[in-house]
Parts: sequence; structure tokens; C-alpha cells
Amino acid sequence: MKRKVFFWGLAFLVSLYLGAILFLMKNQRALQYTPSGAVLSIAEAQIPGLRLINIPVDEFVNVRGWYVPPAPGMAIIVYFSGNAGSFTDGRDRFADMVDDGYGLVAFDYEGFPMSPGELNEENILADSLAAFDWADQFSSPIILWGRSLGTGPANYVASVRDADAVVLETPFTAAVDVAAERYPIIPVASLMKDQFLSREWIVDVEEPVFVAHGTADRTISVQHGRDIFGMAKNAKVLWIVEGGTHESLWADGLWGQAKAFFSELGL
Repeated sequence: MKRKVFFWGLAFLVSLYLGAILFLMKNQRALQYTPSGAVLSIAEAQIPGLRLINIPVDEFVNVRGWYVPPAPGMAIIVYFSGNAGSFTDGRDRFADMVDDGYGLVAFDYEGFPMSPGELNEENILADSLAAFDWADQFSSPIILWGRSLGTGPANYVASVRDADAVVLETPFTAAVDVAAERYPIIPVASLMKDQFLSREWIVDVEEPVFVAHGTADRTISVQHGRDIFGMAKNAKVLWIVEGGTHESLWADGLWGQAKAFFSELGL
């Protein structure tokens, strides 16, 4: 009787485990991305010089975004946003950048509110390359700024294009590494489709790298920031905020730190 109870219990646990794997496999992109949300209009943004742009990815696909030209002699910041909502949620930080003379290219990846299409890693990386190439037409210095999920495409673009600096705000070594920490008993390395292997791309990044992270980040642990900084060939600044969270770094003074970094580079 005890053996029967044991085997029935074991079978129940195995079925739960397999059910969890099937659920994660089927819903992994819904868990990884939250692409819905309101879009701020140009009129609502009230940023001087701001205009709506269509960035061609290929002959069939465009992604939509914002562009502000830089002041003479200033750089363009190509901004890669996170995994939730529209990039327009970053309006306040964009306004600070523009107020200080920097140009801006920011956009929604395919599948996010302003850019129809299929949401997956391949398309996010293609969209990000297209955004860089669109900005590069102006022959201004280019700064790549990735935030959270956006640090993946920022690293990827920097590994295959020539920018002038890279800012990684709350980066990961890989999205799959974060998933493995959250689901330690699930073989995520074998199951996860969109892995964003920043730890492989960063070794080919020649640009000066600034990494910002907070010790109280519960979304992506600060160790990821330390590790990715240690992997960078041209690591320049590691700015760790004691008690900083995933959302707090801008309020903690990130823009001032980034401007000092740019100034040292002559950007």
C-alpha cells in the first residue's frame, strides 16, 4: 500500500512538472513580453523638434518611432526600450536628452504598440539594426542606449556596427540566464526561443561601455550588470546604485552620470 501511494504521488509530481514545462513552452513569449500599452502622441510629448518616423526593416516591414535631430556637433542616442509597453513611456528621459542637445531615435519593436508585426528575437534584432542604420545616415556620432530587454539588441548592434559609445541600463548576461534563475528546475536553455545572448555579443563590442545597475533590482539581479561589465573589451564605467531598483536609476541620477561619460569621450 505504501509503495502504491508513493508511486501515485510520484506520478502526480511528474505530471505537474511536465504540465509546467508545457505551459512555459506554450506561453513563453507572453511571459517574456508585455507589448500592450498606451502610445503618447507627438502633441502630448511636447518635445521640441520631435517628429514621427517610419524605419524600413526590409521591403515589407517598417517600424515606427520618434526622431529629434541633434544640436550641431552633438550625438544621436539610439534608444532600445524594454519588454513592456510602448517606447513612448520614456518621454521624460527623452526630453532630458533633447534639452541637453542630443538627438534621439527611439522606436517600437515589431509587435509593440506602434509597430505591427511578429514579436520575436529575430525581428527585434533586425528592427534594432534598421534603427541604427537609419540614424547613421546623418553622419553624427551615435550612442547606443539599451534598457533592460533593450540591452540585448544594444549589445548585438554594437557587435556588428560601429557606434561611438554604449550605455547598458540594468543589463543581463542573457535573457535565458534570467529565466534560469526564475525557473531553476526547468530546462530553459533547451526550451527558450528568445534567449538574447548578450554574453556572446559583448565580447565583440569595441565601443566604450557604461553599465548601470542597482543592488535592489528584483527583475535582473545586479550580478548580471557586474558580469557583463567584466566581459566587455572596452569597459569604462560601472555605476552601481546601492538600493537602486529596476525602475529607479533615472531618478537616482543616471542621466548626469551618462553625460559625464559622454563628455569624457567628447560626445
